[in-house]
Amino acid sequence: MKKKTEKNKEGKKYEMEKIGDIEKQIPKEVKKEIERIRDNLKDFKKALIKKFPYISAIGILPPPAAKIIEEEEEVEKEKDERIIHVVIIVPEEKSKEVGKIKVEGIRLIQGMKPRVWLHIKNIKQVWETCFDGKYALIEAIAMSFPLCDKGILGALRASSIHKTLVLKKFEKYVVSYVLAGSLVRGDATKTSDVDIFVVIDDTDVKRMSRYELKEKLRAIIYSYTMEASEIAGVENKLNPQIYILTEFWEAVKDAHPVIFTFIRDGVPLYDRGAFMPWKLLLKMGKIKPSPEAIDMFMSLGERVAKNVQRKLNDIVTEDIYWGIITPSQAALMLYGLAPPVPKEAVKLMRRVFVEKEKLLEPKYINILEKIIDIYKKYEHEEIKTISGREIDILLKQSSEYIKRLKELMKQIEKKAGEIEILQIYDTTLKLMKGILGKGGEAAIVKKFENELIKKSKLSPRNLIYLKEIIDAKKKYKKGKITKQDLSEVRKASYQLTLALTEYSQRRELLEAEKHRIILIYKTNEERKEVRKKGEIFLFKDITFIIPDITLDGIKKFKDGKVTDATKEELRKATAKKEKIEKRISPELVDALRKIFGKFELIF
Repeated sequence: MKKKTEKNKEGKKYEMEKIGDIEKQIPKEVKKEIERIRDNLKDFKKALIKKFPYISAIGILPPPAAKIIEEEEEVEKEKDERIIHVVIIVPEEKSKEVGKIKVEGIRLIQGMKPRVWLHIKNIKQVWETCFDGKYALIEAIAMSFPLCDKGILGALRASSIHKTLVLKKFEKYVVSYVLAGSLVRGDATKTSDVDIFVVIDDTDVKRMSRYELKEKLRAIIYSYTMEASEIAGVENKLNPQIYILTEFWEAVKDAHPVIFTFIRDGVPLYDRGAFMPWKLLLKMGKIKPSPEAIDMFMSLGERVAKNVQRKLNDIVTEDIYWGIITPSQAALMLYGLAPPVPKEAVKLMRRVFVEKEKLLEPKYINILEKIIDIYKKYEHEEIKTISGREIDILLKQSSEYIKRLKELMKQIEKKAGEIEILQIYDTTLKLMKGILGKGGEAAIVKKFENELIKKSKLSPRNLIYLKEIIDAKKKYKKGKITKQDLSEVRKASYQLTLALTEYSQRRELLEAEKHRIILIYKTNEERKEVRKKGEIFLFKDITFIIPDITLDGIKKFKDGKVTDATKEELRKATAKKEKIEKRISPELVDALRKIFGKFELIF
């Protein structure tokens, strides 16, 4: 037992050393080298951002971080070969564009020395690194030197440094260090607050009370926030929330809305095996929003009438207030939204269920608004007493509200399922039409089977997925859709969309390669002869000439003349999918000689 404990301590010590303060491991001369690399990659960054302006961040990994990413992602390289690792982060909604970014990025870095290795990740993949427990890898990404950053790298760097400071001070007490808020959603800016949740183990506290431990550690953790932001060189303000393990566990069992949101959306930068099990249990439906937990919130409202009879005016008012706020939060949670703070509940209920979905009558929102208004006035002593008659009216209205909310729950479940079925069907058909061309449902299914399945371009199981989605829509029209059907069609949609997206990206890449020929030529720069690489793209009536991989100075050869061209013209020509043999006319050869002098073509 002693040997096992010592082994665990050694493992934790190694992990802390590996993911510790990476910046301290970077010598000044290495930082100067990275600045030089950053200058060399300016044109690469400029061209990539211009074509894909939605990119969230591009960063150069420093050598200590590069070693970590090479180990984690098993980068292949020659012995003693030096590689520059560049991480590119894109928003989740642009995941389908990753293939295009990779193709363009590789094209832009061709011929660079030392070799550049691109690591392109969407924000979900970045956080999956944390979910897999690869904290050293996320630390490496956090410490990258930004070529461009809309906010995510800076915020991640500040929180990583803060986490390291906290763990070095009292690692044995920290159960989980978790990110949440705008950083996790992928919309963090350079001034966004960074929401952090720290769970402290208080199960073995002997020398002080749990409350004293919490307050002591809270003070230390808060004291590190400014220091971490300064070290990171960012404006982001760290906003830590401290929980002790025993009170956190009670909140989990009671499915508290704040804790529900935290577990659902949080991303661990450090975890001793507590947070991820909670997250997985939530995903499995064992924690909110489960029917049992929602019923628990609803039951608070149903018990209001009995509670009111036993309490004084102030207690009565507060119970009625929470008795309708909590079920309202339950309804919003069932709809798929994080429970709002009470003051925002009226606005959100009205906007979602009255104005948008038209599921709830305005009079019930008026009841909610009235009770909240009375509570606030009573809280601020604008109302001193409440008569028995007024209490009876409030009880009756709150009971009506709770009764109507139960019906709303059933409406939400039915409508949400129906909307999702239609969205899955429409999205799938739209994606398939983009690949197979226009046509009705039957025509698309036939084309899909003949052109993709029978020709072994996609696995036969994808045809089964497609038919499951179509059958689900038919069941929806007949009003026979079940929760099991919805679960199955979600899985089918995910697998089919993944297969179609990968196929589409492969096809686009192959289509461009059909028309492409490499062009090698020499130029004189600063009295030196420099070997350069360009490209030509052959089409039926036009040829595009690209002197440099940066895509600057594109020209076109048409009707015996060479004129300037744009990237958009090249993109449209490639999209036409013309069939053409790679033959070069004598006129084109003469035109190329005028531009490049002596040249060599590589087919």
